[in-house]
Amino acid sequence: MAVNYKKLFHLMIEKNLSNSDLQRKAGFSGNILTRLKRNRYVSLESIESICRVLECGVDDILEFVPEEGTENG
Repeated sequence: MAVNYKKLFHLMIEKNLSNSDLQRKAGFSGNILTRLKRNRYVSLESIESICRVLECGVDDILEFVPEEGTENG
């Protein structure tokens, strides 16, 4: 399974929060933001800090999706 952070970016738009605002408030580097945009692995610590800033749960910012090229079941 792969991770998709599309929900995160939709929530940021709803809360009128820019990429740099999230980066500053959550206290992570620009590298983490790039990884989020590319749906790459991000540490649980980073996910936790994002959830704290956005006052939401993990399921509000990410979802697991089947990886391309794999069959379901």
